Amino acid sequence: MAKIKVGDVVARASYNKDVFFKVVDIMEDKGCCTLKGLNIRVLADAPIDDLIVPTSAEVREYKKDYIRKSNEYMERIFYRRELERQRRMTRSNTDGNNGFFDLPGVVLHIDGDEEYLDLCLTTYKQLDIEAYGESIPEKLQPKKINSLLVKYNPDILVITGHDGLLKEKRDFNRVENYRNSKYFIEAVKNARRFEPSLDDLVIFAGACQSYYEGILRAGANFASSPHRVFIHALDPVFIIEKVAYTPINQIISARDVIDATITGIKGIGGVETRGKLREGLPRSPYE
Repeated sequence: MAKIKVGDVVARASYNKDVFFKVVDIMEDKGCCTLKGLNIRVLADAPIDDLIVPTSAEVREYKKDYIRKSNEYMERIFYRRELERQRRMTRSNTDGNNGFFDLPGVVLHIDGDEEYLDLCLTTYKQLDIEAYGESIPEKLQPKKINSLLVKYNPDILVITGHDGLLKEKRDFNRVENYRNSKYFIEAVKNARRFEPSLDDLVIFAGACQSYYEGILRAGANFASSPHRVFIHALDPVFIIEKVAYTPINQIISARDVIDATITGIKGIGGVETRGKLREGLPRSPYE
């Protein structure tokens, strides 16, 4: 087998190549590598001799499946929005109004992975959500959070990156057994000191296998991962879209938010939360 290099796409033989990763570090003296998920928010260590380099065709097929799932959920979002728009158009015409405009919630997305941040920002743009992004390593996120909240004044905050249970750790209630959960928890706590209201600042925090209970206790509205499973790279975006485009006079159930994700109830959970969409009237003729 060719020598494994940083940047290579690999899979683990012992897990039957279930997930594809990118190699981010090689520890030759320990005979292992640090891997990050190609489309899931996880960091993992693996023995070098357990790694398999998939073929180009296998990588293409893996990425195609990822794109297919993402597109399916995007289509669901646009379909839901069109139905809502038609209902509102009917109401607007009945009331004799001259047309309305939407002001969805503004997002600040802090991500430990620059590649995933770029992907998320592109998706926010496609979904017509005003979003600002900062790529900050997980361990620095708690220190940076307050200044960023002052700078951007968002309605919705995303704190994410990569996480994972440390190898052979099975006590799920010890924050020390997670790679980055302690940083997510501290960042959420600092954000809640800045804005205590769960309605005024909606927070999603976490990544793959994150300490879900600890993050919620810190003050997040939504978090990962209840069953310590992997979550999809775009799950935070799909959660936030639901919040950003739900009217402020409506409460979103946790079930509705979970249903908006690819991973589902084993990967995402939270509490009922008020939407962030404001409707304005009338639409300017000069736009």
